Amino acid sequence: AKTSEITLKGSVEIVSDFFFTAINSILYQRGIYMPETFKRESKYGLTVLTTTDKGLLRYLEAVQKQVEQWLLLGNIQRLVVVVQGVDSMETLERWQFNVTVESQKGQENGENSQPNVSSTSSSSDGKKGKSLKEIHNEIQAIIRQITASVTFLPLLQEPCTFDLLVYTDKNVNVPTKWADSDPCYILNSSEVKLRSFTTSVHKVDSMVAYKEADEWEL
Repeated sequence: AKTSEITLKGSVEIVSDFFFTAINSILYQRGIYMPETFKRESKYGLTVLTTTDKGLLRYLEAVQKQVEQWLLLGNIQRLVVVVQGVDSMETLERWQFNVTVESQKGQENGENSQPNVSSTSSSSDGKKGKSLKEIHNEIQAIIRQITASVTFLPLLQEPCTFDLLVYTDKNVNVPTKWADSDPCYILNSSEVKLRSFTTSVHKVDSMVAYKEADEWEL
């Protein structure tokens, strides 16, 4: 495969596009939105599902635009998809994507103790010269794991909604439409580490924490 140096801007686009695809996959696989509101597209050598809900699409695109700005500035540390019960308001799943800048590994960044959450929410080691195909293969493996998550995650017993939390460096410029949020941790959660990918500029590690099904639900 032909290799070329991935630029910062190119890496930001790859990471941002991955986030968009991963979020859509989670919302579809976990039944947060009705399956008929998604369309099939070809990406990363896979068939992926993307929402056709106009309100959700506007929200995700606005989040994506802001995340891209923070990625360019090196301010973002992780993105978290929180799945909560509509009635119980309990956090049932927490999909976490940690971002590190490869050239800054080992450096300590001050992290906000509270993540920034959009207030308009609607419900391998890096190597120089890595090819885009290699990167897409790594991303493909993560999307496949999200798709397979239904085999190990407990059945969601109630209608659910979601929130997106973004952890940034301290003192970062936060738009007025975004607000501080509770981190929405799950007590006594089980965790599954997913695959990671690197663009040689950014590395993204993935994992999901979830609330174990109560014994009477099994």
